[in-house]
Amino acid sequence: MPDNEMARDLLRRAREAVRDDAHTTLRQLVRELVDRGDTGEILSLGRILENGGPLPGAPRIRVALIGSFTADLLGRVLRVTLRRCGIDAVVDVHGIGQYGSQTADPGSDLYRSDPDFVVLAVHHDELGLPDHSTAPEKDVEAEIRRWRSLWRSIQANSRARVVHWLFALPDDLVVNALDVRLPGSRYSMAVRVNAGLAAAAGKDVLVVDCDRLAGAAGKLAWFDDRSWRLAKQPFASDVLPLPARETAGLIAADLGLAKKCLVLDLDNTLWGGVIGEAGVHGIVLGGDAGEGFVRFQRHVRALKERGIILAVCSKNNPADAKSPFQEHPDMVLRLSDISSFSASWDPKPEQLRRIAGHLGIGLDSLVLVDDDPVERAQVRALLPEAEVIDLPESAWEYVRAVRNHPLLQQAWATEEDAARADSYRAREQAKQYEEESDTLEDFYRGLEMSARFAPVDANSLPRVAQMVVKTNQFNVLSRRHSAAELAELVAEPGALHFTARLRDRFTDHGLVGFLLARTDGDTAEMDSWLLSCRVVGRDLERSMFGVFARQAAAAGLRRLVGEYFPTQKNHLVADLYPRLGFTLVREAPDGATRWQYDLVQRGLPEPSPFIKEES
Repeated sequence: MPDNEMARDLLRRAREAVRDDAHTTLRQLVRELVDRGDTGEILSLGRILENGGPLPGAPRIRVALIGSFTADLLGRVLRVTLRRCGIDAVVDVHGIGQYGSQTADPGSDLYRSDPDFVVLAVHHDELGLPDHSTAPEKDVEAEIRRWRSLWRSIQANSRARVVHWLFALPDDLVVNALDVRLPGSRYSMAVRVNAGLAAAAGKDVLVVDCDRLAGAAGKLAWFDDRSWRLAKQPFASDVLPLPARETAGLIAADLGLAKKCLVLDLDNTLWGGVIGEAGVHGIVLGGDAGEGFVRFQRHVRALKERGIILAVCSKNNPADAKSPFQEHPDMVLRLSDISSFSASWDPKPEQLRRIAGHLGIGLDSLVLVDDDPVERAQVRALLPEAEVIDLPESAWEYVRAVRNHPLLQQAWATEEDAARADSYRAREQAKQYEEESDTLEDFYRGLEMSARFAPVDANSLPRVAQMVVKTNQFNVLSRRHSAAELAELVAEPGALHFTARLRDRFTDHGLVGFLLARTDGDTAEMDSWLLSCRVVGRDLERSMFGVFARQAAAAGLRRLVGEYFPTQKNHLVADLYPRLGFTLVREAPDGATRWQYDLVQRGLPEPSPFIKEES
């Protein structure tokens, strides 16, 4: 089917899905249309979506788009791209060039709209740099300070997270080739301003690297002088999906919606050819013919080092499937990089269900990479929760296909991210050990678990903030505090808080738990209680409750109060409070419950007998 006919067919089906309230079908169509990256198609889809209702179960946010150019089209594309990421968003576009006055005035329209995110989208003409400087370091530092002052104004006057677009630098910013060597050239200073802003952003500000995106698109294609003259839009309409996708992906990651696990096919995905027919030395990998596969494996390994879990899902004999990992000299990935390895002749949807179960994550955490269009279609039809990436024909294009997926973005990184794959692989080993154990108690004892509990501090706060936005299954109250809000909460007088780290015979899982309670009179009421899904089922919650009760008793408190707010994903903690001995106080029509534990009547609860507490 020709490309334009396919687009018309997809849009027609999207209209029908909106009319019929067919949310699953519509979600798939939105994914496909947005991922095609055609601005006109995305705008048409946006008009169709306006006739439908909200996305069921999706977070609803308000985004303020402020900048130095006409951003109406960008706002429309961004709203649809956020929908593709599973977010229902209202995008408010503020007037051209008003970012300075809007951010400085506490009573401005920007703050009255109470946005969740403020996107500061500016272009290179806003750089306050001279054409040439005799004091470049001073000028660069002053420019970085200027933009950081805008961030601080937004943070001081609102609860919004800031998303800052770094400057896309046009070719005509360079006078000649010498500029790259002159520290005082406007181009060299602009490059350093971008780098300085990225470094200064830390975990408080999300950063979109527009210069990299412009380079990927081709700067002659990105910048559009005609569009600037006619509409005060500095870049071509055709490239709008690129910054919109990056912005939406970062917002999704910040909301905890990024995907956790990249699931890899093997034949013609990690290498060329069919291992069961060609054997280890007959597959295409390395050398001139197979260098594209090597580059793809390097990219995949880099994702693993940034915290993405890797799994294998292949229709193959297990021994054949594992042999290249063990024997081929050009394999970049090793079996130790794979947290769950499934090779069988079972249908791939069945294998994916098994992988999710072994890792203890939802099917909606999976992203499948597979060269076979039939397999991809089957997974889309039977497992609509999972994401599926269409691979191009050439292995040289695989990296771009995966890198462009909006839900594989990361808002920030912590030390635990690098060790996440090891933790999930250890979970897989523990799962096998559990199956071999006669009883659950034997399994717990054999794990040789130990835990360390410590107050939240400056070192652990970034990881805690990451858990708060990412943890869904064991998240009793489902409150999504920002890092700044968490810092204020743990600093409140009387606040009770601690983190939990867990080790077992297989690995050190790192910081995997967090509990925060606020005190009032003789009562401690929980504000947040969560555990990483990779240690759910280890009885750690009992030890955490024991620590909480000890802290409360030491502070002279009598009552512990907790609430449960049901979501689509946290049903596994619905019975947590009664299991721990709490008494039901009330139940609301929406399923939310309130519970109480009387320390005077019931005494201190026993921690888990299977977890040794480290001092």
